[in-house]
Amino acid sequence: MKPRIWLKPAAHIVLIVGSFLMLFPFLWSISTSLKDMNEVFTYPPKWLGESLKFANYEHMTQRFPFYRFFFNTLKITVIVVVLQLLTSAMAGFVFARLRFKFRDGLFGVYLATLMVPAQVTMIPTFLLMKEYGLLDTHWSLILPGIVSAFGTFLLRQFFSTIPVSLEEAAKIDGCTPFGIFWRIFVPLSKPALATLGIFIMLGTWNDFMNPLIFLSSMNKMTLTLGLANMQGLYSTDWPALMAATVITILPILIVFLAAQDLFVRGVTLSGLKGE
Repeated sequence: MKPRIWLKPAAHIVLIVGSFLMLFPFLWSISTSLKDMNEVFTYPPKWLGESLKFANYEHMTQRFPFYRFFFNTLKITVIVVVLQLLTSAMAGFVFARLRFKFRDGLFGVYLATLMVPAQVTMIPTFLLMKEYGLLDTHWSLILPGIVSAFGTFLLRQFFSTIPVSLEEAAKIDGCTPFGIFWRIFVPLSKPALATLGIFIMLGTWNDFMNPLIFLSSMNKMTLTLGLANMQGLYSTDWPALMAATVITILPILIVFLAAQDLFVRGVTLSGLKGE
């Protein structure tokens, strides 16, 4: 039976409409950030006001230390991404390639922690940070994010797909297990590392609950807390808030677009099963 020729155009139309619906909130944020306050809630709504108000992007820094929030978020995100990629890659290599007693059972227990909701560990983590004197410091956000069961699972699955012959050839040449990991597995795992890195960056950059619990000083807050504080009890400067939102989204968008090819390859390859 010949495939119907209208299926492909129809699928493209559905995807285009769906893409526009997903882009609409972001486009409307950009539109609102370029309006006057009295043009935000006009009816019928308009995409743009009478003139483009780029001054809103300057005004957002006058009420709150936006650049301080941005730097704090960037610092925390970069440290967490680098350290979690390192620990996840090393743990994934151990569970995928090294043979030791109770390896599979230990990996199963480690993987079972994914079923524990974050709300369950919230109070114990807070008590630990209080005991160590790390409340209201960025370390209270960095240390819990250094390890990840999901990251270990993702990279373990990817490492399992790498041919054993490469590892055996390296052993014949006298390479140590760490040398095999660093010189062979890490260079070959760029797609998986890019995929995991994007997931970590999204989770850390957009995290609101943990900064809300652990941080209290204004100069140590992250972007999510800063955006929440820009909303007033009785009134809100919506153009300035939308301008700050647009600037907050841009780094994530740029990183994803830059690593899009690696991301797609990593998602595809990490799902393969191999031993």
